[in-house]
Amino acid sequence: QVQFVESGGGLVQPGGSLRLSCTVSGFDIRIAAMKWYRQASGKEREFVARIDETGRRKDYADSVKGRFIISRDNTKKMIFLQMNSLKPNDTAVYYCKAERSATWGQGTQVTVDS
Repeated sequence: QVQFVESGGGLVQPGGSLRLSCTVSGFDIRIAAMKWYRQASGKEREFVARIDETGRRKDYADSVKGRFIISRDNTKKMIFLQMNSLKPNDTAVYYCKAERSATWGQGTQVTVDS
């Protein structure tokens, strides 16, 4: 059973940092490109970042480019999202997902507020 478990969210002040983690199970992560998405209250889910199978290619939404860093540890079956210089409009539930999977995890809430 494919499963994604996100963690690391919380309340942070503007300008602060958080590191999200995603633990993957149920398939071979080494052959999967992975993505982070987010969904703010009342808005549609949107793409945040993508990392290819090797970890060499990374792509970001314009809104987070230069502030967020996606990474992976295939031996631990984990995906990470380092979020720096956080802004109030980064507030959302964050999800990780395999690019070719239809399965979503529960997400982790990130709130940026002073």
